Amino acid sequence: MIIRSFDVEVFRNIEGKLLRVTQMAAINAARVAGHGDKKGADQAAVDALRTHLGGIKEVTTTVRIGEGERDKAPMLFIGEKIGQGHFEIDIAVDPLENTNATAKLGPNAICVLAASNPGGLMTASDGYMNKLVVGPKVAGKVNINNNVEANISIIAGALNRDVDDLTITVLDRPRNEELIQRIIATGARAQVIPDGDLIPGILTCISGSSTHALMGIGASPEGVITATAVKMLGGEMQAKFWPKDEEDKNRLVSMGVDLNKVYTHSMLAPGDHLIFCVTAVTSLSTSTKHILDGVSFFGGAAKTNSLLITESTVEFIATTHVLDKSEFDRSRSEFRL
Repeated sequence: MIIRSFDVEVFRNIEGKLLRVTQMAAINAARVAGHGDKKGADQAAVDALRTHLGGIKEVTTTVRIGEGERDKAPMLFIGEKIGQGHFEIDIAVDPLENTNATAKLGPNAICVLAASNPGGLMTASDGYMNKLVVGPKVAGKVNINNNVEANISIIAGALNRDVDDLTITVLDRPRNEELIQRIIATGARAQVIPDGDLIPGILTCISGSSTHALMGIGASPEGVITATAVKMLGGEMQAKFWPKDEEDKNRLVSMGVDLNKVYTHSMLAPGDHLIFCVTAVTSLSTSTKHILDGVSFFGGAAKTNSLLITESTVEFIATTHVLDKSEFDRSRSEFRL
């Protein structure tokens, strides 16, 4: 049987299967975590993603944007097709965000993917973009072409807060140093993070997360994945592609990217039907809030904690996976809260 039009019910029915893909990738990466081998952890996550995506028998997946090309790390390749099912979906994926943390068993390592109907996610090279992400109360008010001081003033007004109550998250990179100093000069707090700007962008849309905006230059795959969740949560993302050199510029232009254009979340993730799922490899938190526990192992089993966002639900999901039934029974293990 060939499905010629996009079947929304089939898409809804694979939400749990896509979540399981990130869960298995997180478990594989967590097995390697803490051994100082970031590429080994990355490879473990990629292998699990490819295997479990290919195991969804009704689905053929096309990778629209992936992670790993910049640093020659293991990756799912842009344009790669996985599986042989009759139902086609597109994905944007980061098999393991924050490989450095994984290698050192540090915090905030995740396995994450976004899925859409065909054509629902922008294809772009594994490069960089300048990002501005805000929540629903600020959506429609800021502009990435404003100076940072103006945007911070707008954010404070929209949230009915003093500027010094705001926390703005920025990646700790030389390219963002001036931005960080200008944020601090306004009186706002700059949460300067070593890696991983994907989840902070999404948390701008979740009240109580103490993340009021994401700003600065970060990776493009994370940007497209962030856009899917921000779109479903009612926030706003604006981005401008940022080539690091002439080769990168030419590659982006060859892929149809307009380097002068402001891309919104609806342009980065234009799909009518979207799914976002993330599983924590190590404990995930902001400067003030705990978000997800990382993978924990016990006799014959592992426990994962995930976030699943769809058009109709936002779910925090804790799952115990029995990986070896005989060892689970021998160790007299129990299912855990």
